[in-house]
Amino acid sequence: MKYALAAAATALLIAPGALATEIDVSYSPTFEEALQDDYGVREGTYLIENVKEDLMREFAKSGLEVDHVTVTIERAMPNKPTMKQLGDRMGLDYGGSVSIGGMELSATAYDASGAEMGSLTYDWFETDIRNAGVTTWGDAKRASDRFARKFAKALQEAT
Repeated sequence: MKYALAAAATALLIAPGALATEIDVSYSPTFEEALQDDYGVREGTYLIENVKEDLMREFAKSGLEVDHVTVTIERAMPNKPTMKQLGDRMGLDYGGSVSIGGMELSATAYDASGAEMGSLTYDWFETDIRNAGVTTWGDAKRASDRFARKFAKALQEAT
């Protein structure tokens, strides 16, 4: 119990800078079209939340004071069929359908004065079907995590 309280207090001391970070995530026109036509719009919401969580976590870990970040999901590929795909294609099997997935992102970070702190374009797509994610967006989630770590490290090195 004592340790939990100490951990919570430490998290509150670290979090204020990260909590102030505004993160705007959007889609490239091509990916937005893929969401509407193929994957389903709700899938984009899941990806946006994942990217935001990953960036907030990494900024908090590194102690970065980033005021604003703009992120664009350039493209993403799921490992499993989305709900829209399952509804659109009768006979498609969620459990039996597996593919390699991943995501490409680009981002720019700004400080409180509006000056650019740095930018990064990153993509990661699984290359071996044996390592493919087991959830719909497993590889995209892995790409988001790697992107956030790499972006935080690049911003830290730039300051």
